Amino acid sequence: MTWLESIYLWNIGKGMLITIKHFFKKKATIQYPEQKRTFSQVFRGLHVLNRDEEGRERCTACGLCAVACPAEAITMEAAERQKGEENLYREEKYAAKYEINMLRCIFCGYCEEACPKDAIYLSQTFAPANYGRQGFIYKKDDLLIPDPVKDPEGYKKALGERAKA
Repeated sequence: MTWLESIYLWNIGKGMLITIKHFFKKKATIQYPEQKRTFSQVFRGLHVLNRDEEGRERCTACGLCAVACPAEAITMEAAERQKGEENLYREEKYAAKYEINMLRCIFCGYCEEACPKDAIYLSQTFAPANYGRQGFIYKKDDLLIPDPVKDPEGYKKALGERAKA
């Protein structure tokens, strides 16, 4: 064997040693349904519209979240509260239509910072996969947390999610 061939065999041996070391290292992937990945404390996930303790919506349709959104992902239409709707809304105005286009959202959190009533926040859950584009446009009913009067367990669970955020 020539000197050049012996150097080549040495390099092959070093490469095999690196490969064998990787067999004994911890795997980088996680098995998703069984194992959950831990997120950072500052992780921003899906948007949630908040309610107060009596079940009334906090959003007053001021539009500050839509103005603060750099991606223009939030659209809303304001409406006046009618007689008999005092138990549904806190203020005179409310958001009759509230939509967030998650395909445009960049999860910057400016909407959460701009809201004076603490009506919107970004939770620790992430957007599920979907086959169609319409599945990524979340309407007001999709974003509202459960009513504490009608569904106290769902409300407590949503508050626990809020505490994580």
